[in-house]
Amino acid sequence: MVRLKEIFWLGVFFLGIVQGGFAQGIRGKVTTEKGEPLPFASIYIRNTGEGVATNQNGEYELKLKKGVYDVLAQYLGYASDLQTVVVLEEWVTLDFKMSEQVYSLQEVTVNTKAEDPALTIMRKAISKAKYHRMQVQEYSMMVYLKGTGSLTDAPFFMKKELEKEGVKLNEAYTTESVSKITFKQPNAVEEEVISIRTNGDNNQTSPAPYIATSFYNPKINNAISPLSPSAFAYYKFRYEGSFTEDGVMVNRIRVQPRSPGELVFDGYIYIIEGLWAIHSLDLKTSLLGFQIGVRQLYQPVAENVWMPSTHTYTFGGKFFGFAGEYKYLASTRDYKVTLNPDLIVETKIIDEKVDEVPTDVSSFNKNLSSLEQLANADKMTKKDFRKLINEYEKEALKEREDEEIISERSYKVDSLARKRSLAYWDSIRPVKLTEAEIRGYVRDDSLATIEAAKVSDVDSIAKKARRGFKPLEIIGGGTYSFGKGRSAGFRTNWTKFSFNTVEGFKVGLAGFYRLEKTEKMADSVTNFRRVWYFEPEFRYGFSSQRLYSTFEIRRSVNRGRPGNTATLTGGRFIYQFNPENPISELVNAAYSLLLRQNYMRLYEQDFVKLAYSQRVTDAFTFRTNLLYAYRRELENNSDFSFYNRPERSYMPNRPDNIEAPDRAFDDHHALIWHGNIEWRPGMKYYIRDGRKNPIYESAPMLVLNYTRAISSVFNNQNAARFDRLEGGIEHFFNFGVSGKLDFNIKAGTFLNQDRVYFQDFKHFGGNRTIFANMGVASNYRFLDYYQYSTQGAYISSIMHYQFRKFLLTQLPMLRFSGVRENIFLNYLKTENSAHYWEVGYSLDNLFRIFRVEMGAGFENGNYQRGGFRFGIASFINVSFSD
Repeated sequence: MVRLKEIFWLGVFFLGIVQGGFAQGIRGKVTTEKGEPLPFASIYIRNTGEGVATNQNGEYELKLKKGVYDVLAQYLGYASDLQTVVVLEEWVTLDFKMSEQVYSLQEVTVNTKAEDPALTIMRKAISKAKYHRMQVQEYSMMVYLKGTGSLTDAPFFMKKELEKEGVKLNEAYTTESVSKITFKQPNAVEEEVISIRTNGDNNQTSPAPYIATSFYNPKINNAISPLSPSAFAYYKFRYEGSFTEDGVMVNRIRVQPRSPGELVFDGYIYIIEGLWAIHSLDLKTSLLGFQIGVRQLYQPVAENVWMPSTHTYTFGGKFFGFAGEYKYLASTRDYKVTLNPDLIVETKIIDEKVDEVPTDVSSFNKNLSSLEQLANADKMTKKDFRKLINEYEKEALKEREDEEIISERSYKVDSLARKRSLAYWDSIRPVKLTEAEIRGYVRDDSLATIEAAKVSDVDSIAKKARRGFKPLEIIGGGTYSFGKGRSAGFRTNWTKFSFNTVEGFKVGLAGFYRLEKTEKMADSVTNFRRVWYFEPEFRYGFSSQRLYSTFEIRRSVNRGRPGNTATLTGGRFIYQFNPENPISELVNAAYSLLLRQNYMRLYEQDFVKLAYSQRVTDAFTFRTNLLYAYRRELENNSDFSFYNRPERSYMPNRPDNIEAPDRAFDDHHALIWHGNIEWRPGMKYYIRDGRKNPIYESAPMLVLNYTRAISSVFNNQNAARFDRLEGGIEHFFNFGVSGKLDFNIKAGTFLNQDRVYFQDFKHFGGNRTIFANMGVASNYRFLDYYQYSTQGAYISSIMHYQFRKFLLTQLPMLRFSGVRENIFLNYLKTENSAHYWEVGYSLDNLFRIFRVEMGAGFENGNYQRGGFRFGIASFINVSFSD
């Protein structure tokens, strides 16, 4: 025991020596000449390349070894202040009082044709943007990220409830992390989280999405960069003077959007003269009504290479009476840079619009290697230089084996990241915590201790045990695990309790039993998964007094995403004539019970169905199925409704259709084979933690369907016999801040129509309710559900265009609130119907969650019906399926 004590005290002594070696440094405050604090100012140590940022109160603290240091304080809009300090064995107080930056203006000849100097500065900077983005082949850095958020307002009726949950207004909730980030061209980012500390629930803090985004890219999260090749179409630039710092001349450029609003920036960008690189920037934009601000301050990390040392991001806005703000501060250090050897030569850029072009200037020659031209490109016009860099990028991409990979991300967390002590954080934190942040940590650490104390050892063991059965999960859904890949549970069944005129009030119940076996494949990333599913479903109608049931057996084998699934289903069940279920059970029940309007049309079938699907690649999927069914027409069995006015009665269950004869609804046999191919040509991918993932929206979806009904196996005549072929394309075109076009086009025909029953007609997604569909290009707005269903040729087109600025959004107040305006134009023509058109207008993202549509449908130019539709904002993707 004595020896252990000796070792313990020796360790404590040694630790004290180590900590004592770093128990000194500089601390102080950065203020204006009037004494006002400058939050997030940059403190940069020139000798070492280290830097920190001040907190919201302008305070900083930086631990340093003994020595002499040149300390540079910087803040956008203020002149830099350089001081030399000697650090011995004590903390040195080093305050900075910064004066506003004085800008000198270029001499400009006064005449009617003289242009603003900002234009030539930005033309040169834009021409070199891709060069600066590509000149660093690889770099690594350490990043400290601190996020501080607070709820600043809440609805009055929610404030007391929030306080009960421990959430108070205007209190700081802070997250901190330290990470090592490595970047490799063209777009590979590796992040290793060294430590994380949070007093909230978010332990997934990652600075990579913020730090790795470059304003040399044409877009930053879909917002147009001021250095984009198309920047002049979106921005007006104004020269506001220049200043000289350490022999470098910096131009201050006012960036003003031609049309203020979302996805464009407003503010200032500072460009280094001659180098045409970013020195710093202070910009703001908005997205869906939330205000976003970004500040970046750059430092030289190699000769003619400047990279960000301090990032500040602010987010703020309101949502249904809740208001909040969040600030991210990222401080980078320890840059290790590997330059691109192909881009070493620093080319002088000549703006041919205003500069005299020398006779010895190099010109771009598309017949020569771009690499050879870059080695000799000491002078070029901005136009030729941009062509040369674009050609160089194309040649570099051609040499890559994985051209379809547009980004690669790797994220891992050190096993000790969440176990670091307070002493550790105090020793490495480059940004001093404010009093509010310290109180937040103390508050949440105390709450965590109290909650931990409430949990006894028995409770801890119980939490690990298999959870028990909860009766309400029969309706709401729930899963129970039995270990070794075995689980069972209930689907979400509350939507299956409803009403329709065929069954009356009905109940439904669906569950599942699952067996799964998963193994890691040789690459240690891809999972080899084999799953058996057994899914029964029941429903009972109290007016029809009929019980229906199905049972499905499904076998899935997947090696990553490519895989195959085989399914066997059978039983007696009830279905909508349109297999895409154009109206939900609950909406139909509400219209029936409250308005005496029944839009759902149902039939019954006894069936067995064998299906197989195979995802050959992420871009190509094949599906096929074979169905045998005996199908019967159903009639209404209930006349119940809360709406009892005599002028309105329920419609028969047989759909109204312009071309279906009575025999189309006869009871009949059907043996139907269906094949489907989906292909996304040119699809792009991203890699996350070694796993390749598709970006489905990067490519159009081409669809080909073929359906054949075989009647030769039946002796009687009541059997379906036809062939149908259909093709389609679904995609969108994003025009940046100008707008977005979504479209869904399908065309098809029945190659023969010897005997087509109504279940096999081509049906179109109609809507007669006030509820808008989720997908903006998925269905028609005012079309009757079955009026235009056809057994002939057809073409269907659904178009939806979203504007950034149109009519009401001409008003900046509405545009900045996130409201979007849309128009839609839909068309349908079948072999036996008139031309059907729909045209309409909608307001999207109202209160950041709703969409209101208004429009009308026309038949051969004659008004048929119209009205309003209410739905969820188009950017929200919600699924109510199991």
